[in-house]
Amino acid sequence: MDRFQLERRLPADLLINALRADAREGLTASPKYIPWKWLYDARGSELFEKITQQPEYYPFRTERDILRAVADEIAAATQASSVIELGSGSADKTEILLRALRRAGTIREYTSIDISESALVEAGARLVAGYPGLSVRAVLADFEAQAEILAAHDSPSPRLVLFLGGTIGQLVPAQRAEFLRGLSGAFRHGDMLLLGTDLVKDPAAFMAAYNDVAGVTISFDRNLLAVLNAQVGADFDLDTFDHVVTWHRDTEHISMWLESRISQAVRLSDIDLSVEFAAGERIWTGYSAKFRRESIRAELECAGFYLDRWWTDPDGRFALSLSRLK
Repeated sequence: MDRFQLERRLPADLLINALRADAREGLTASPKYIPWKWLYDARGSELFEKITQQPEYYPFRTERDILRAVADEIAAATQASSVIELGSGSADKTEILLRALRRAGTIREYTSIDISESALVEAGARLVAGYPGLSVRAVLADFEAQAEILAAHDSPSPRLVLFLGGTIGQLVPAQRAEFLRGLSGAFRHGDMLLLGTDLVKDPAAFMAAYNDVAGVTISFDRNLLAVLNAQVGADFDLDTFDHVVTWHRDTEHISMWLESRISQAVRLSDIDLSVEFAAGERIWTGYSAKFRRESIRAELECAGFYLDRWWTDPDGRFALSLSRLK
């Protein structure tokens, strides 16, 4: 039996139809917006990996360093037979945990769930080659379907569910509450959740992280317009939009925007839509909440989880938490 299996949970036309619907709804709203998940096509996933390598982007390195320090503790606490990773991307940091679970002698299967098929295939090939005896399952699925997939998944227990990188912060509060409730409803006895969260700190640190000097984040954000050009027949001129990051102190989150430098009209021929932009008008493209221990504990408890363990780096920039059902 092949140790790598790819399961496509997306009908061939589902993504394009969803993108068209989101483009129509978002670009006719006020303010205009496009959901952040559309940033991650093959090119977007490649650019995001480059972002994680930029000196300003502390979350990737900090979470990785925490994982290296506590991986054996996580392995001992979870005794996981299977690891299921939500929004897995390249799964680079996941290997730290897989090595620890292999040392503990418990790991049998790894499942990755992501919207990018290229990322799933590349990570799967690497893990199969590097971990003899490990079964690797990849599931191509939309973000909203991940709890449903987890509930139906027949992977061996106990299961360790990973949601790393601070991705939970990309959901607004109501979305986070719904997502965590769905996740807890899909858990079995003995399952645990390893969650990565970016913490509140001097805003200068994360403002720089989302606006690196090399301009990789600018290219990443603008790639959203390239996706619309390719998939929805749009005629965006990428060079007429600037990448803007704002910090919202009252709600402790940042937003990413694409701001039109000029007054212009954009045509999206595949959905028969024309969109007017005033000079300085923005499209909201991203959201990233920053957390405190008390706030994430409260959100987890409301969803039915108990925060069992908490680790941070020495400077308190990022946190990993391990939770179980109450």
